[in-house]
Amino acid sequence: MNYKRKTFLISLFIILSFIIVFIIFTQYLILHNNYLRINLFLSFTLLFVIALLFFYILSKPLLNQLFKSDDNLQKNIQQTLHEINIPIATIKMNTQMLEKNLKDEKNLLRLKRIALASNNLLELYENMEYKIKKEIDKIENSVFYLNDILQKSIKKFEDTKNDIKIMINVENIKLNCDLKGFEIVLDNLISNAIKYNNIKNGIVSIKTKNNNLYIYNTGKEIDTKNLFIIFDKYYQENSIYKGFGLGLYIVKEFCDKHKIIIKIKTNTEGNTFILNLKNIYYS
Repeated sequence: MNYKRKTFLISLFIILSFIIVFIIFTQYLILHNNYLRINLFLSFTLLFVIALLFFYILSKPLLNQLFKSDDNLQKNIQQTLHEINIPIATIKMNTQMLEKNLKDEKNLLRLKRIALASNNLLELYENMEYKIKKEIDKIENSVFYLNDILQKSIKKFEDTKNDIKIMINVENIKLNCDLKGFEIVLDNLISNAIKYNNIKNGIVSIKTKNNNLYIYNTGKEIDTKNLFIIFDKYYQENSIYKGFGLGLYIVKEFCDKHKIIIKIKTNTEGNTFILNLKNIYYS
């Protein structure tokens, strides 16, 4: 039984239980002094329970139809992703074999780009799977090391950071939360730190202290008036940059769900996003 169906049935059961208790309590207050009427009251209650049982039996096929599309969608996604993994794995294997025999630098560079593109394609499909699964099912928490997921995220920006220097000084602490969701949060924050780092030889500094994660970037200071709307859906600080204005909205949504307090500190030299990780810290 998927998470949405289970939640729906539990909610329905709670509502019906409340109605039953309310009816029973009301009738008892009215009839408790009359023996004959109490017998009628008990008979009525028994009939009500039987009716509730029939309601569940009859509604089950309707509920199955209601959630059938979710089940089919989830099944199709899993099958599609499995099928996509096969050609991507084939591309990776062949590029690795060719790389061993090629000596020409231009051809090696082309192979590197092909490998990177296949990794990006796999990442896109994993993100799609995660987003759809988040809508139709429950995402389980995982225990992982902060440094491991951070290094994975930074590798994605090796070819796009240009002359920006990324400095890391983090404790390798264990976290317990939605692993893929946290990776997406890091991707968005690091991507923004690079995108808005509009000075030559800029710096992105990532560090931890007292269970806080600090992501700092040099560049233009965020306007104070925009700090109140920066996490709004579709908001963009600067319209010249490509995007839909969803990055920080996704970050805030994740942080709210996992009770991660997020703050922004700004000055004339740059901006710092601070995530308090104490509620997902795994000891």
